[in-house]
Amino acid sequence: MIESTTKSYPSVSQSFGITGILILGVLLFSPVDLLLNKFIGKEASMLICYLLSIGIPSWIVYLIRKRKTDAHSFNLTVKNKRIIPFIIIAAIVLLMGVVGPITSLIPIPESFKKALIGLVSQRGVFTFMLMVIAAPVLEEFIFRGIILDGLLKRYSPTKSILVSSLLFGLVHLNPWQFVTGFIIGIFSGWVYYRTRSLSFSIIIHAAANLTGFLMRFFIDVDSSMNASLLDMYSRLINLILVIAGSVLIVSVCVYFLRKEFERLKDRNGCIEDTI
Repeated sequence: MIESTTKSYPSVSQSFGITGILILGVLLFSPVDLLLNKFIGKEASMLICYLLSIGIPSWIVYLIRKRKTDAHSFNLTVKNKRIIPFIIIAAIVLLMGVVGPITSLIPIPESFKKALIGLVSQRGVFTFMLMVIAAPVLEEFIFRGIILDGLLKRYSPTKSILVSSLLFGLVHLNPWQFVTGFIIGIFSGWVYYRTRSLSFSIIIHAAANLTGFLMRFFIDVDSSMNASLLDMYSRLINLILVIAGSVLIVSVCVYFLRKEFERLKDRNGCIEDTI
């Protein structure tokens, strides 16, 4: 059942506008990274640049939402802690066993490889703060807390989740992170729809980003970018087993999550799962 559109924000077109504001913020504040890099180092400058380029537009969007809907806060309550292990496992397995093979099929231009290697080589505390703390909080507040929450008041859960996930992928401005954002966004959006708690979406995002951060210490990025998908898994059967096993694990997690959501619905009269 779709909720009333009274005082709901945003619509689909407004959601694209929000994404445009975020992209504009990234473009406008990108010189800050180049300027500060000379004085405080690459990782610290990237963190500050991110906080400015995403934080300021996010604050603007929050003020617009507040003016249009009178909504002053976000739901961060965690009513059922039992779902946390399942969402963390599902997020990590989706990233490693589903997103990884898909993104490996997308060719990386030589001009982009050097920049990507330099980015992935950053493993310090400021990069950790950006990936595991700042990005999950700010991006989930926008894409699940504002965009998805508003869309769910206007449209079906399926349409709302797909649109918010599509925009979440697009804002990363490259095809590799688009795939990651879209797939993880669908899972995070579904969990948000069933719980209406932003904390779970932040946990999912943080778990995926922490996995990506830790992988930087164990993977030779240069060689992995030059290897084919089959080379990375040695044999086709290994690739099939990884993907099939990942799908199975995620399916089991989703099964138990649905059971927990049903318990929560029976206890609190939550919205029905129609997806």
